[in-house]
Amino acid sequence: MPERNIRVEPIDRRAVDDQEIEIVERKGIGHPDSICDGVAERVSQALAQTYIDRVGKVLHYNTDETQLAAGNAAPAFGGGEVVQPIYLLIVGRATKKYEGETIPVETIALQAARDYLQEHFPELNLGSDIVVDVRLGEGSGDLQTVFGESGAEIPLANDTSFGVGHAPFTETERIVIETERRLREEFAADNPALGPDIKIMGKREGDVIDLTVAAAAVDRYISGIDEYTSLIDAIGDFTETVALDHTDRAVNVYVNTADNVEAGSIYLTVTGTSAEQGDDGSVGRGNRANGLITPNRSMSMEATSGKNPVNHIGKIYNLLSTEIAHDVVEQVAGIRDLRIRLLSQIGRPIDEPHVADAHVVTADGVTVDEIETQVIERIDEGLANVTAITGRVIDGKLSTF
Repeated sequence: MPERNIRVEPIDRRAVDDQEIEIVERKGIGHPDSICDGVAERVSQALAQTYIDRVGKVLHYNTDETQLAAGNAAPAFGGGEVVQPIYLLIVGRATKKYEGETIPVETIALQAARDYLQEHFPELNLGSDIVVDVRLGEGSGDLQTVFGESGAEIPLANDTSFGVGHAPFTETERIVIETERRLREEFAADNPALGPDIKIMGKREGDVIDLTVAAAAVDRYISGIDEYTSLIDAIGDFTETVALDHTDRAVNVYVNTADNVEAGSIYLTVTGTSAEQGDDGSVGRGNRANGLITPNRSMSMEATSGKNPVNHIGKIYNLLSTEIAHDVVEQVAGIRDLRIRLLSQIGRPIDEPHVADAHVVTADGVTVDEIETQVIERIDEGLANVTAITGRVIDGKLSTF
């Protein structure tokens, strides 16, 4: 068992729940940035599984540069049309030949992307509404060497980088992530006029939580302005119900605040996503690995989606730090706010970070010294099991955005 460099100290701020202003955002799966994240990650999973099936291990690849160029559409009550298709380009690196075998990585990537789009965007016609393209080059030789050390039980870090996670979620954070999920899954099941492009912005000011919802409506399910306004009202009511499941604070809900109903300017779409009309997207510009954008918290700027799940620290340490943070809070009493940072060093085993750094806000009557040993033990155990992240990511059991 390696001796890991794990540090625990008090955090240099108040717990987020005690701060006067808190801001939390989630870009739903239909947001153009999230479309890129979702496609890149599905392609990543498909490549990893193909490599395992064909050669018995994951070879070097990354698909975390996927880009979306918006199209143009003419929505109309009862059904409009896409005038110019969305363009989605899968960009990255992949191993195309291994020990004499050629692996059709572009074909695999295209099929995985199409499967993902069909699964999550039923209003998006793959034959006409979106063009999916792929450009996968070969990986850097030196990074392939670091990646492919044979016989090593623990992979070596591909980069000097860091991941960061936090726990527990505040009320505002839970509300924002649950609102998007439940609108997309529960509400949309009964209201197909709600598209998958749902963005939630939460602001807590003292004990008042404001939720601003941007919800794309699908035109073919709406006959006129009255049905549209009824949909918006129903979204607002549902959002308030979800929020009140998680808080006793006052909650205000605002839906599609840019609408000008009198002028006929509303958030109406053909496909259920703003990608059809001037809203571009990129991997890594949206949600962090925990599914949220949290300016009150430390965040890594690394894109998690699309990176290989074996030794790419930008993926592994962001997922692992988040899991460790939640585990520590669940297992160690007396923690109100916890931040975990994991820093790698290129070429070093991924279970031995350059430093694993825990910052803690304790409950009244609890000191950091009293819980330090327990925190270190939980972090140490999480690092010892770091390779379990790989299989769970390939199987789609861990969300990256």
